Amino acid sequence: MIKSGLARRVGAALFLAACSKSAPPAAAPPPPEVRVVVVAAEPIAKTIELPGRLQAIRTSEVRARVDGIVERRLYTEGTDVRAGQPLFAIDPRPLRAQVNAASAAYSRAEATAANAEQDIKRYKGLVAQQALSQQEYDAAIARLRTAQADVAQRRAEVAAARLNLGYTTVTAPIDGRAGRAEVTEGALVSGSQATLLTRIEQLDPIYANFSQSSSAILDLRKQLNANPASKVSRVPVHLVLEDGTPYRMVGYLDFLDMSIDEATGTAALRAVIPNPQRSLLPGQFVRVRVEAGVRPNGMRLPQRAVTLTPNGGTVMVVGAKNMVEVRPVKLGVLDGDSWVIDSGLKAGEHVIVDGLQKVAPGSPVKPVVGK
Repeated sequence: MIKSGLARRVGAALFLAACSKSAPPAAAPPPPEVRVVVVAAEPIAKTIELPGRLQAIRTSEVRARVDGIVERRLYTEGTDVRAGQPLFAIDPRPLRAQVNAASAAYSRAEATAANAEQDIKRYKGLVAQQALSQQEYDAAIARLRTAQADVAQRRAEVAAARLNLGYTTVTAPIDGRAGRAEVTEGALVSGSQATLLTRIEQLDPIYANFSQSSSAILDLRKQLNANPASKVSRVPVHLVLEDGTPYRMVGYLDFLDMSIDEATGTAALRAVIPNPQRSLLPGQFVRVRVEAGVRPNGMRLPQRAVTLTPNGGTVMVVGAKNMVEVRPVKLGVLDGDSWVIDSGLKAGEHVIVDGLQKVAPGSPVKPVVGK
């Protein structure tokens, strides 16, 4: 009985082994389907993107030019003012008294000069009759000249006193937006110390100041030098605001420093940006995009096809026999939802845009051309 049971078990094991050897192997799964785009060369504007700060195109510090007590503020803080518009009123009474005193001294000097002139007329006839010495006549002429000089001096003093009296009404020197008042009613201001009263800034247009390394700005310099008719003011400039929103109005390069700062190794640039709605403010941080010519064989890829790394960007390329390979690329600017590729790809290559989570380097895929 024991021998027969053992024989049955051995026979069952041999049968199972024979069945396992005769079963066909499991079929390999098909390669995953991925969507790819074919890299194509196209003319793309060469864009230099740099950080920048906005600055008012004109700034005026309104300061006191005479001593006195501020009586009133005549403008609303933070509003637009016109050149010549009154901003502050300083107590005019001390300066009005100076004008009156200078006018009185001027009248006295005129009276003295008129008297000296009458003396000359009288003495002239007496000298002809030899009733007066030539020396006395010359002395009278000298007194007249002294009196006339005194009249000129007093006239100048009257003009200066009236000018200072006019400074008691502080006016805006330029058009622009007036800022916060630095003094209040009752404050003592000084003309000798030029007390700051407020500031006025012109915001339309507005400057965007930025700088770039000497090596990276060569494209822009080459473009300007290659075309004799080209001017700095014809280079378009676009702004991107702090929240990533593109500014809708296009500016133009206004200044390109022709020397390099030895401390930073950069050159200063400046653009003029239209700002009719006053939405751009001085001191605001922006990204500045300068169009430095056109790259005839440029390339661009959808943003989702690029993986950002600390060293730049990488893409998945479908190579020979539909095998996936990782390709590092040099990224240019992000134009809308597409990256501009500076280097790393060739026209005609297939780059995976959808299905990246399904693939790994060295694995086969089934590419489907799409967008």
